[in-house]
Amino acid sequence: MTELVRTESLHKQFGELEVLKGIDLSVEAGETVVLLGSSGSGKSTLLRCINFMELPTSGKVYLHGKAVGTETKGQIKYNESHLCSVRTKVGMVFQHFNLFPHMTVLQNIMEGQRTVLKRNAADSKEKSMLQLERVGLTDKAGEYPSRLSGGQKQRVAIARALAMDPDVMLFDEVTSALDPELVGEVLKTMRQLADEGMTMICVTHELGFAYHVANRVLFLNDGTILEEGNPQQILRKPETQRMCEFLEGHSLFKLPD
Repeated sequence: MTELVRTESLHKQFGELEVLKGIDLSVEAGETVVLLGSSGSGKSTLLRCINFMELPTSGKVYLHGKAVGTETKGQIKYNESHLCSVRTKVGMVFQHFNLFPHMTVLQNIMEGQRTVLKRNAADSKEKSMLQLERVGLTDKAGEYPSRLSGGQKQRVAIARALAMDPDVMLFDEVTSALDPELVGEVLKTMRQLADEGMTMICVTHELGFAYHVANRVLFLNDGTILEEGNPQQILRKPETQRMCEFLEGHSLFKLPD
């Protein structure tokens, strides 16, 4: 398979606080990777460094085998226009939907295509409707976000990211702000994307999703990858005491027989 994303000795500091302590990660095209870990372990920061919402303190990020940024005398410099191009290929969906309240669902999805990709109105609308169909919301195209449930808003956010034609999708705890009965519809959409071969890196506490959908699970602890492997291995037979403690905290999680 083809390697799509790779991080090499990735570090990120905020002042004196070192959040990422040398992350080496490789994600192949079509793979679904789930990041687990307690709050503060570095999961979200890792995603934000991969799409350069945060600039790494040191280390490298590769997309399609090419390092992002230019290294000069041991320091990596980033060009903002290049980073904008990178971000269009690394779609990200957040815990909070960040939809424009004064725009309809259709307008929200078209906006990035028009302003960033410079697509014309007809092509942007066609692409937007295709993605709404993909997430099962074509009937909501003319609605405003205030008229949608939380699950519907999150699926619109997913459609908006997909409309930019990303090579990889990053999901940052996208179900954690939802009422429990709405979580399933978002996870179903994500599972559909995985089945279609979309490359995905997901931060989530939904261990059932990790078990059934992920190709690989990584457990982050204190800015490092403590365990890594297939879901059956990581979730059934954890190797570290810290991972065992983490799983015990999810007492409602039941693995299938």
